[in-house]
Amino acid sequence: MSFKKKQLIGFGLILLFLAVLLTGIIFMLNSIKSDMTEIVEDRYYKAQSSMEIRQLFSRSDREVLFAVNEANKKEAMASLEIVEENHKEINAKIAELSSILNTVKAEQLLKQVETDYASYRMTEADIVQSIKSSDSAASQTGLMADQSSKRLKVMESIENFKDYQESLMNTALSDATTTYNDLINFIIIAVSLSIIVIAATVIWMIKSTSTNLQSITQVIKQIDFKNLSNLPRITVKTNDEIGEIAESFNEMAGSLETYNKKEKEFTSKISNQNWVQTRLADMATMYQRIVDMEALGQRFITRLTPMMGASLGAFYVKRGQGEHTTFVKLASFAGNGEEAGRVEFKPGEGLIGQCILEKRSQIINHVPDDFKLVTTGLGEAKPKSIFITPVIFEDEVIAVIELGSLEPFTEQQQTLLSRVVETLGITINSVQGRMEIERLLKESQAQTEELQAQSEELQAQSEEMQAQSEELQTQAEELRMINEQLEERNRDTEEKSKELQRVKVSLEAQAEELKLSSKYKSEFLANMSHELRTPLNSILILSEMLSDQTETGLSSEQQEFARVINTSGQDLLSLINDILDLSKVEVGKLDVVFEETNLSELPDSLVRNFEHVAAKKGLDFTVKKDKNVPDIFFTDQQRFQQILKNLLSNAIKFTEKGSVSVHIKLAEEEKVAQFINTSGANNWVEIKVTDTGIGIPKEKQEQIFESFQQVNGATMRKYGGTGLGLSICREFAKLLGGWVIVDSEEGRGSEFTLFIPSLPQGVNSENNTAAQIEEVAAGTAVPSAETNVEIQININDEDDKIIEDTNTTNLFKNKKVLVVDDDHRNIYALKYALEREGMEILTAENGMECLEILKNGYSIDAILMDIMMPEMDGYETMRRIRSEGIYEELPIIALTAKAMKGDREKCLKAGASDYVSKPLKMDQLLSVLRVWLTN
Repeated sequence: MSFKKKQLIGFGLILLFLAVLLTGIIFMLNSIKSDMTEIVEDRYYKAQSSMEIRQLFSRSDREVLFAVNEANKKEAMASLEIVEENHKEINAKIAELSSILNTVKAEQLLKQVETDYASYRMTEADIVQSIKSSDSAASQTGLMADQSSKRLKVMESIENFKDYQESLMNTALSDATTTYNDLINFIIIAVSLSIIVIAATVIWMIKSTSTNLQSITQVIKQIDFKNLSNLPRITVKTNDEIGEIAESFNEMAGSLETYNKKEKEFTSKISNQNWVQTRLADMATMYQRIVDMEALGQRFITRLTPMMGASLGAFYVKRGQGEHTTFVKLASFAGNGEEAGRVEFKPGEGLIGQCILEKRSQIINHVPDDFKLVTTGLGEAKPKSIFITPVIFEDEVIAVIELGSLEPFTEQQQTLLSRVVETLGITINSVQGRMEIERLLKESQAQTEELQAQSEELQAQSEEMQAQSEELQTQAEELRMINEQLEERNRDTEEKSKELQRVKVSLEAQAEELKLSSKYKSEFLANMSHELRTPLNSILILSEMLSDQTETGLSSEQQEFARVINTSGQDLLSLINDILDLSKVEVGKLDVVFEETNLSELPDSLVRNFEHVAAKKGLDFTVKKDKNVPDIFFTDQQRFQQILKNLLSNAIKFTEKGSVSVHIKLAEEEKVAQFINTSGANNWVEIKVTDTGIGIPKEKQEQIFESFQQVNGATMRKYGGTGLGLSICREFAKLLGGWVIVDSEEGRGSEFTLFIPSLPQGVNSENNTAAQIEEVAAGTAVPSAETNVEIQININDEDDKIIEDTNTTNLFKNKKVLVVDDDHRNIYALKYALEREGMEILTAENGMECLEILKNGYSIDAILMDIMMPEMDGYETMRRIRSEGIYEELPIIALTAKAMKGDREKCLKAGASDYVSKPLKMDQLLSVLRVWLTN
């Protein structure tokens, strides 16, 4: 039975049991559905209708009683109209129920309701007539008494009908419950049987195939991949797919053996060809700089004989023409240093002569007894094989080679000799031609010397005249050449001058364009910073307040929404800061301040900031600092810390398990000197950030240092990020005079190393260390982690003490703060936040309104001044405020969303007391206000 048929049988049984199970379940579900439909759509509806009839009947009875007791006849008649409408509805309901009843008892009960209701209606009609006729109260009282007894009888009939319908509904519900329990039992039994059948089927299928598969596996394991010339075969025992696999394997084994055999033959053939080609090249090199036949013959036979594995060798060359043609031994090679071979041969004489006549090679493996012996230090031996081959040039034999060997010549050696003699004929002809030319040249020189002796006398007479003539011609030629050179130089000089002028004009235009482009880019960055940070300011302030407040009545879920909004805003702010930082570096707008940095506090700071983040992912986080690392280090502390934050954030983000470690040590001078000149720096610090994360492929380690670059799309989708983090690390490292390198292997983790010099005097722009190693230390990066660019507020110890003292009292209570901003969103956010602290807030939308408020004599304790505003900006407004003597000490906090280089100095110069960049952090803003309101 084939494997396919077994699968079809197995899956067929499984599908059959599933179909039976599904059919039973559907049948029982339909039964439950029918019971529930009867309960909801029939029984419940009839019971509900009976209750509605009772309600309408009770309402009619009350209206009749009201009409009897109502003195106002108009009101009484209105109640009677309501009674009539209710009776119509009651009759409609009774008629509807009568049409849908399906049991005799129900019809009898409903019939009783109709009878009692009709009797009640008759009495009610008498009462209505009495009311209309204004009968006496006594007569109406008697009718009301009779109506009361009939009313109770109607209510009892309706209640009996409702109870009967409810009993039928309870019976249907009990039937549905019984059917549901039967369904559960059926499912349990059917599933159990299905599991047993499926398990038995699977075991039968596996057992029927595993035995044959094991036999195939054992044969495959016996394969020796180092020796494919003799592969094992599988015995075919079945006619199913496994049998076909065995037959295919046997065919494949035969094909592999054939392929292996051909491969060995091909390899041997290629090896032989390489052997021949190598020695041909060696012989071709030997032919160079040979100028006579004796040297050619001796060098040729000396090189060829050992190359062919021969012990004896002789080189014969043609002499004479026609009948006088002989082949004279030009050179020989003998193992004992003696001459090998006869002195000369004629065509047809001996084996060599016969070879000359036939123009073909001869190999003699049965050597005659009188053949020359090969003599060695241990004795003598007769060659076993003789190889004679003619050298043919233009269909004429011009030389003969004879070799004797103690072993038969191989096919490889024969091929080599046949290829060598193909080029030897050309070489011999070339050497002989060169020798003939030298002979003719010597004869020509002798004749020339004789003629020269005869003309010496005539030459002596004309030498003086010729010398004078040559001297004049030489001088004239020199003058002509000098004039031509001068004219050529003049033309070249003019052309170069014109070209330099054109280049100068082009460079000046390009320089102007670059200067203008840099200016536009700076303005664009400033405007983009303002436009992006301004809306973020209100978003972050309001969302932070909403997430922190408990008295606003927000639910915990709504407060979590506010926290998510605040976190997303912070992420967007981080991205904006990253892009602006990179752009500032490109246009030279980013300042670095080299100051003392305490490295002894760095390990604790890193552990404090990152240990809990690593712990959330289950990672080990360690920081090690060597003892010889100095405590005081000169660098830009803010940029230095931002580099480390980015590297550690990336390491933790891309590490799923394992560890992240930091090692701080002094960099070895030899290692740094490989890239740059270390003069100007007191010490170099090397900080290694090592992780066991996803790693980076070698081909991507250069790319990811570029802006917005990550390893691949899958990485971005899984881990997120913008690809700016390490680009910022590289640029900041350059600004600090250092660099970042990476050593990573995909799937095993990464090691980023930061080299930073201690520079008390800052970076020398003409000898920037990072520029020296731009192309040597190729850096790579992982996707950007969060980059927190915090507002730096310098608060000294005394101010800090003041803040602590004022925290215990309400420093902000009743303080009047003027907020000047043209953005209503920012005004609203600041006003709400500051009023929560007890301050009184005044607002102005531009500088003119601010000056008007101050002119009106308002007592202001502090001003929060936006910079970019219409009509009058913040700079001009602050200058005008400070020009008034009474406001020289008034605290003015400048708020700007541009955050460009020089903004702080420009604000302070215009009259600001302090400077804070948007988006604002309320804790920082309140800290600044505490300082200035206290002072």
